Amino acid sequence: MRRPTIADVARQAGVSKGAVSYALNGQPGVSESTRARILAIAEEIGWRPSSAARTLNDARAHTVGLALCRPARVLGVEPFFMELVSGIEAELSARSYALMLQVVADHGREIEVYRRWWGEGRIDGAILVDLHVDDPRVAGLEALGLPTVVLGHPSGAGTLPAVWSDDGRAVRETVEYLVALGHRRIARVGGLPRLVHTALRDRAFTGACAGLGAEQVTAHTDYTGEEGARATRRLLSSPVRPTAIVYDNDIMAVAGLSVSREMGLDVPRDLSIVAWDDSPLSQVVRPPLTALSRDIPAYGGHAARRLLALISGDQVAAFEDRAARLTPRDSTAPPLAGAG
Repeated sequence: MRRPTIADVARQAGVSKGAVSYALNGQPGVSESTRARILAIAEEIGWRPSSAARTLNDARAHTVGLALCRPARVLGVEPFFMELVSGIEAELSARSYALMLQVVADHGREIEVYRRWWGEGRIDGAILVDLHVDDPRVAGLEALGLPTVVLGHPSGAGTLPAVWSDDGRAVRETVEYLVALGHRRIARVGGLPRLVHTALRDRAFTGACAGLGAEQVTAHTDYTGEEGARATRRLLSSPVRPTAIVYDNDIMAVAGLSVSREMGLDVPRDLSIVAWDDSPLSQVVRPPLTALSRDIPAYGGHAARRLLALISGDQVAAFEDRAARLTPRDSTAPPLAGAG
Protein backbone atom coordinates (compact mmCIF):
# COMPACT_ATOMS: atom_id res chain seq x y z
CA MET A 1 0.00 0.00 0.00
CA ARG A 2 2.65 2.56 -1.04
CA ARG A 3 3.31 4.57 -4.16
CA PRO A 4 6.08 3.46 -6.56
CA THR A 5 9.58 4.90 -5.91
CA ILE A 6 12.81 5.30 -7.87
CA ALA A 7 14.09 2.24 -5.99
CA ASP A 8 11.21 0.17 -7.43
CA VAL A 9 12.06 1.31 -10.96
CA ALA A 10 15.76 0.55 -10.39
CA ARG A 11 15.02 -2.92 -9.09
CA GLN A 12 12.83 -3.86 -12.04
CA ALA A 13 15.27 -2.35 -14.56
CA GLY A 14 18.29 -3.99 -12.92
CA VAL A 15 20.20 -0.69 -12.65
CA SER A 16 21.23 1.71 -9.88
CA LYS A 17 18.99 4.42 -8.48
CA GLY A 18 21.45 6.94 -9.88
CA ALA A 19 20.94 5.56 -13.39
CA VAL A 20 17.20 5.82 -12.93
CA SER A 21 17.54 9.42 -11.79
CA TYR A 22 19.64 10.26 -14.85
CA ALA A 23 17.10 8.63 -17.17
CA LEU A 24 14.02 10.18 -15.58
CA ASN A 25 15.54 13.66 -15.48
CA GLY A 26 16.87 13.56 -19.06
CA GLN A 27 20.49 13.76 -17.96
CA PRO A 28 23.49 12.09 -19.63
CA GLY A 29 25.00 9.01 -18.01
CA VAL A 30 22.86 6.20 -19.46
CA SER A 31 22.46 4.83 -22.98
CA GLU A 32 19.35 5.66 -24.98
CA SER A 33 18.20 2.02 -24.87
CA THR A 34 18.56 1.95 -21.07
CA ARG A 35 16.76 5.29 -20.77
CA ALA A 36 13.90 4.00 -22.90
CA ARG A 37 13.65 0.82 -20.80
CA ILE A 38 13.63 2.79 -17.53
CA LEU A 39 10.97 5.19 -18.80
CA ALA A 40 8.81 2.26 -19.94
CA ILE A 41 9.08 0.55 -16.53
CA ALA A 42 8.31 3.81 -14.71
CA GLU A 43 5.18 4.24 -16.81
CA GLU A 44 4.13 0.62 -16.31
CA ILE A 45 4.30 0.69 -12.49
CA GLY A 46 2.77 4.18 -12.25
CA TRP A 47 5.79 6.15 -10.98
CA ARG A 48 5.45 9.94 -11.18
CA PRO A 49 7.57 12.73 -9.70
CA SER A 50 6.11 14.20 -6.53
CA SER A 51 4.30 17.42 -7.31
CA ALA A 52 5.24 18.74 -3.86
CA ALA A 53 8.89 17.61 -4.22
CA ARG A 54 8.67 15.61 -1.00
CA THR A 55 11.90 13.86 -0.07
CA LEU A 56 10.39 11.31 2.28
CA ASN A 57 8.77 8.38 0.53
CA ASP A 58 6.23 7.93 3.34
CA ALA A 59 5.15 11.59 3.43
CA ARG A 60 1.36 11.86 3.23
CA ALA A 61 -0.65 14.16 1.04
CA HIS A 62 -3.60 14.25 3.49
CA THR A 63 -5.86 14.12 0.46
CA VAL A 64 -8.32 11.50 -0.82
CA GLY A 65 -9.20 11.13 -4.51
CA LEU A 66 -12.65 10.72 -6.06
CA ALA A 67 -12.97 10.46 -9.85
CA LEU A 68 -16.53 10.41 -11.19
CA CYS A 69 -17.37 8.90 -14.55
CA ARG A 70 -20.65 10.73 -14.99
CA PRO A 71 -21.70 13.77 -17.02
CA ALA A 72 -21.04 16.95 -15.05
CA ARG A 73 -24.57 18.18 -15.85
CA VAL A 74 -26.03 15.15 -14.03
CA LEU A 75 -23.84 15.70 -10.98
CA GLY A 76 -25.02 19.29 -10.77
CA VAL A 77 -28.68 18.35 -10.31
CA GLU A 78 -28.69 14.90 -8.69
CA PRO A 79 -29.03 15.24 -4.90
CA PHE A 80 -27.46 11.81 -4.22
CA PHE A 81 -23.90 12.76 -5.13
CA MET A 82 -24.06 16.13 -3.44
CA GLU A 83 -25.18 14.47 -0.19
CA LEU A 84 -22.61 11.70 -0.59
CA VAL A 85 -19.77 14.19 -1.05
CA SER A 86 -20.97 16.21 1.94
CA GLY A 87 -20.72 13.10 4.12
CA ILE A 88 -17.25 12.25 2.83
CA GLU A 89 -16.06 15.83 3.29
CA ALA A 90 -17.39 16.06 6.85
CA GLU A 91 -15.44 12.98 7.91
CA LEU A 92 -12.27 13.99 6.07
CA SER A 93 -12.20 17.57 7.31
CA ALA A 94 -12.47 16.38 10.90
CA ARG A 95 -9.16 14.56 10.32
CA SER A 96 -7.56 17.47 8.38
CA TYR A 97 -7.89 15.62 5.06
CA ALA A 98 -9.05 17.14 1.78
CA LEU A 99 -11.05 15.65 -1.10
CA MET A 100 -9.71 15.86 -4.66
CA LEU A 101 -12.57 15.52 -7.15
CA GLN A 102 -12.42 15.15 -10.93
CA VAL A 103 -15.04 14.24 -13.54
CA VAL A 104 -13.75 11.85 -16.22
CA ALA A 105 -15.06 10.57 -19.55
CA ASP A 106 -14.55 6.81 -19.13
CA HIS A 107 -13.08 4.13 -16.90
CA GLY A 108 -9.76 4.09 -18.73
CA ARG A 109 -9.33 7.78 -18.00
CA GLU A 110 -10.42 7.22 -14.41
CA ILE A 111 -7.71 4.61 -13.81
CA GLU A 112 -5.14 6.90 -15.41
CA VAL A 113 -6.18 9.77 -13.12
CA TYR A 114 -5.76 7.58 -10.05
CA ARG A 115 -2.41 6.30 -11.33
CA ARG A 116 -1.18 9.87 -11.87
CA TRP A 117 -2.46 11.17 -8.53
CA TRP A 118 -0.94 8.23 -6.65
CA GLY A 119 2.37 8.32 -8.50
CA GLU A 120 2.76 12.05 -7.98
CA GLY A 121 2.01 11.72 -4.28
CA ARG A 122 -1.11 13.87 -4.53
CA ILE A 123 -3.45 11.41 -2.77
CA ASP A 124 -3.17 8.81 -0.02
CA GLY A 125 -6.23 6.82 -1.04
CA ALA A 126 -9.38 6.76 -3.16
CA ILE A 127 -13.10 6.05 -3.04
CA LEU A 128 -14.48 4.07 -5.98
CA VAL A 129 -18.14 4.67 -6.89
CA ASP A 130 -20.63 3.41 -9.50
CA LEU A 131 -19.33 -0.16 -9.37
CA HIS A 132 -19.86 -1.98 -12.68
CA VAL A 133 -20.31 -5.67 -13.43
CA ASP A 134 -16.80 -7.05 -14.15
CA ASP A 135 -15.41 -3.60 -13.38
CA PRO A 136 -11.88 -3.14 -14.82
CA ARG A 137 -11.13 -0.42 -12.26
CA VAL A 138 -11.09 -2.95 -9.43
CA ALA A 139 -8.20 -4.97 -10.89
CA GLY A 140 -6.46 -1.75 -11.94
CA LEU A 141 -6.54 -0.27 -8.44
CA GLU A 142 -5.59 -3.59 -6.85
CA ALA A 143 -2.50 -3.74 -9.08
CA LEU A 144 -1.66 -0.13 -8.34
CA GLY A 145 -1.63 -0.74 -4.58
CA LEU A 146 -3.62 2.41 -3.93
CA PRO A 147 -5.63 2.21 -0.67
CA THR A 148 -9.21 2.16 -1.95
CA VAL A 149 -12.69 1.71 -0.50
CA VAL A 150 -15.52 0.73 -2.85
CA LEU A 151 -19.05 2.08 -2.50
CA GLY A 152 -20.87 -0.98 -3.79
CA HIS A 153 -21.69 -4.63 -3.22
CA PRO A 154 -18.73 -6.79 -2.10
CA SER A 155 -19.43 -9.30 -4.88
CA GLY A 156 -17.94 -6.88 -7.40
CA ALA A 157 -15.23 -5.29 -5.23
CA GLY A 158 -12.52 -7.96 -5.48
CA THR A 159 -10.06 -7.64 -2.58
CA LEU A 160 -10.99 -3.99 -1.98
CA PRO A 161 -13.08 -3.30 1.15
CA ALA A 162 -16.66 -2.32 0.33
CA VAL A 163 -19.32 -0.17 1.98
CA TRP A 164 -22.77 -1.25 0.84
CA SER A 165 -26.43 -1.63 1.71
CA ASP A 166 -28.95 -4.33 0.78
CA ASP A 167 -30.79 -2.86 -2.21
CA GLY A 168 -32.60 -6.15 -2.78
CA ARG A 169 -34.24 -5.92 0.62
CA ALA A 170 -35.44 -2.38 -0.09
CA VAL A 171 -36.86 -3.41 -3.46
CA ARG A 172 -38.74 -6.34 -1.93
CA GLU A 173 -40.21 -4.10 0.78
CA THR A 174 -41.44 -1.67 -1.89
CA VAL A 175 -43.06 -4.35 -4.04
CA GLU A 176 -44.74 -5.92 -0.99
CA TYR A 177 -46.15 -2.50 -0.04
CA LEU A 178 -47.52 -1.81 -3.52
CA VAL A 179 -49.07 -5.28 -3.81
CA ALA A 180 -50.64 -4.83 -0.37
CA LEU A 181 -52.27 -1.64 -1.70
CA GLY A 182 -53.75 -3.71 -4.53
CA HIS A 183 -51.35 -3.02 -7.40
CA ARG A 184 -50.81 -5.91 -9.81
CA ARG A 185 -49.10 -4.11 -12.71
CA ILE A 186 -45.90 -2.50 -11.46
CA ALA A 187 -43.15 -0.88 -13.52
CA ARG A 188 -39.63 0.19 -12.59
CA VAL A 189 -37.56 2.92 -14.23
CA GLY A 190 -34.04 1.81 -13.43
CA GLY A 191 -30.55 3.17 -13.95
CA LEU A 192 -27.71 1.94 -16.13
CA PRO A 193 -27.99 -1.88 -16.47
CA ARG A 194 -24.22 -2.44 -16.26
CA LEU A 195 -24.06 -1.03 -12.72
CA VAL A 196 -23.85 -3.71 -10.01
CA HIS A 197 -26.55 -2.13 -7.87
CA THR A 198 -28.90 -1.86 -10.88
CA ALA A 199 -28.42 -5.55 -11.65
CA LEU A 200 -29.15 -6.43 -8.02
CA ARG A 201 -32.28 -4.28 -8.03
CA ASP A 202 -33.38 -5.82 -11.35
CA ARG A 203 -33.17 -9.35 -9.95
CA ALA A 204 -34.89 -8.42 -6.70
CA PHE A 205 -37.72 -6.59 -8.50
CA THR A 206 -38.37 -9.44 -10.94
CA GLY A 207 -38.26 -12.02 -8.17
CA ALA A 208 -40.50 -10.08 -5.78
CA CYS A 209 -43.15 -9.41 -8.43
CA ALA A 210 -43.14 -13.03 -9.57
CA GLY A 211 -43.41 -14.27 -6.00
CA LEU A 212 -46.39 -12.03 -5.28
CA GLY A 213 -48.21 -12.57 -8.58
CA ALA A 214 -47.70 -9.08 -9.99
CA GLU A 215 -46.92 -8.24 -13.61
CA GLN A 216 -43.69 -6.27 -13.97
CA VAL A 217 -41.65 -4.39 -16.55
CA THR A 218 -38.31 -2.58 -16.16
CA ALA A 219 -37.02 0.28 -18.34
CA HIS A 220 -33.36 1.29 -18.06
CA THR A 221 -32.14 4.88 -18.33
CA ASP A 222 -29.11 7.08 -17.63
CA TYR A 223 -30.64 8.58 -14.42
CA THR A 224 -31.45 11.94 -16.06
CA GLY A 225 -34.83 13.61 -15.85
CA GLU A 226 -35.09 13.58 -19.63
CA GLU A 227 -34.63 9.82 -19.87
CA GLY A 228 -36.90 9.26 -16.89
CA ALA A 229 -39.64 11.27 -18.59
CA ARG A 230 -39.17 9.42 -21.87
CA ALA A 231 -39.40 6.03 -20.18
CA THR A 232 -42.52 7.14 -18.29
CA ARG A 233 -44.27 8.19 -21.50
CA ARG A 234 -43.56 4.81 -23.06
CA LEU A 235 -44.88 2.96 -20.03
CA LEU A 236 -48.04 5.07 -19.71
CA SER A 237 -48.72 4.82 -23.46
CA SER A 238 -48.63 1.02 -23.46
CA PRO A 239 -51.92 -0.86 -24.09
CA VAL A 240 -51.98 -2.10 -20.50
CA ARG A 241 -50.31 0.63 -18.48
CA PRO A 242 -48.90 0.07 -15.00
CA THR A 243 -50.73 1.40 -11.99
CA ALA A 244 -47.51 2.00 -10.05
CA ILE A 245 -43.95 2.98 -11.06
CA VAL A 246 -40.79 2.77 -8.94
CA TYR A 247 -37.94 5.09 -9.99
CA ASP A 248 -34.25 4.52 -9.27
CA ASN A 249 -33.68 8.15 -8.27
CA ASP A 250 -35.72 11.17 -7.29
CA ILE A 251 -34.86 13.22 -10.38
CA MET A 252 -36.58 10.65 -12.60
CA ALA A 253 -39.48 10.29 -10.19
CA VAL A 254 -40.20 14.03 -10.30
CA ALA A 255 -39.97 13.91 -14.10
CA GLY A 256 -42.39 10.98 -14.10
CA LEU A 257 -44.81 12.96 -11.93
CA SER A 258 -44.77 15.78 -14.50
CA VAL A 259 -45.35 13.36 -17.38
CA SER A 260 -48.31 11.73 -15.64
CA ARG A 261 -49.95 15.14 -15.29
CA GLU A 262 -49.10 15.96 -18.91
CA MET A 263 -50.97 12.78 -19.91
CA GLY A 264 -54.01 13.65 -17.80
CA LEU A 265 -53.38 11.19 -15.00
CA ASP A 266 -53.84 11.96 -11.34
CA VAL A 267 -51.23 10.87 -8.79
CA PRO A 268 -52.03 8.80 -6.79
CA ARG A 269 -55.59 8.11 -8.01
CA ASP A 270 -54.50 6.85 -11.46
CA LEU A 271 -50.83 6.16 -10.81
CA SER A 272 -48.72 5.55 -7.70
CA ILE A 273 -45.09 6.74 -7.71
CA VAL A 274 -42.15 5.65 -5.52
CA ALA A 275 -38.68 7.28 -5.62
CA TRP A 276 -35.28 6.04 -4.47
CA ASP A 277 -33.30 8.45 -2.27
CA ASP A 278 -35.46 10.65 -0.15
CA SER A 279 -33.97 14.09 -0.83
CA PRO A 280 -35.81 17.37 -0.17
CA LEU A 281 -36.79 17.25 -3.84
CA SER A 282 -39.09 14.31 -3.10
CA GLN A 283 -40.81 16.25 -0.33
CA VAL A 284 -41.37 19.68 -1.91
CA VAL A 285 -43.33 18.45 -4.97
CA ARG A 286 -47.08 17.95 -4.81
CA PRO A 287 -48.02 15.36 -3.93
CA PRO A 288 -44.90 14.60 -1.87
CA LEU A 289 -43.36 11.36 -3.06
CA THR A 290 -43.31 8.05 -1.29
CA ALA A 291 -39.59 7.30 -1.14
CA LEU A 292 -36.92 4.84 -0.11
CA SER A 293 -35.10 6.78 2.58
CA ARG A 294 -31.49 6.37 3.68
CA ASP A 295 -28.86 8.56 5.31
CA ILE A 296 -26.66 9.29 2.30
CA PRO A 297 -24.20 11.63 4.10
CA ALA A 298 -23.69 8.88 6.72
CA TYR A 299 -23.07 6.41 3.87
CA GLY A 300 -20.28 8.65 2.56
CA GLY A 301 -18.94 9.09 6.10
CA HIS A 302 -18.70 5.32 6.58
CA ALA A 303 -16.60 5.04 3.40
CA ALA A 304 -14.31 7.92 4.42
CA ARG A 305 -13.70 6.51 7.91
CA ARG A 306 -12.76 3.11 6.55
CA LEU A 307 -10.48 4.61 3.93
CA LEU A 308 -8.62 6.64 6.57
CA ALA A 309 -8.19 3.47 8.61
CA LEU A 310 -6.87 1.68 5.52
CA ILE A 311 -4.40 4.51 4.87
CA SER A 312 -3.19 4.17 8.46
CA GLY A 313 -2.38 0.51 7.82
CA ASP A 314 -5.37 -1.06 9.59
CA GLN A 315 -7.17 -4.16 8.34
CA VAL A 316 -10.55 -3.05 6.96
CA ALA A 317 -13.44 -5.41 6.21
CA ALA A 318 -16.60 -4.84 4.18
CA PHE A 319 -19.26 -2.82 6.00
CA GLU A 320 -22.99 -3.25 5.47
CA ASP A 321 -24.87 -0.02 6.06
CA ARG A 322 -28.54 0.13 6.96
CA ALA A 323 -30.81 -0.70 4.01
CA ALA A 324 -33.09 2.00 2.62
CA ARG A 325 -36.50 2.10 4.34
CA LEU A 326 -39.80 2.88 2.69
CA THR A 327 -41.39 6.19 3.73
CA PRO A 328 -45.00 6.32 2.47
CA ARG A 329 -46.40 9.71 1.44
CA ASP A 330 -49.21 11.01 -0.74
CA SER A 331 -47.95 9.71 -4.09
CA THR A 332 -49.10 6.14 -3.40
CA ALA A 333 -52.62 4.79 -2.87
CA PRO A 334 -54.76 1.78 -3.85
CA PRO A 335 -55.47 1.65 -7.60
CA LEU A 336 -58.89 2.46 -8.96
CA ALA A 337 -61.33 -0.44 -8.76
CA GLY A 338 -60.67 -2.80 -11.64
CA ALA A 339 -57.39 -1.15 -12.62
CA GLY A 340 -55.24 -3.59 -10.54
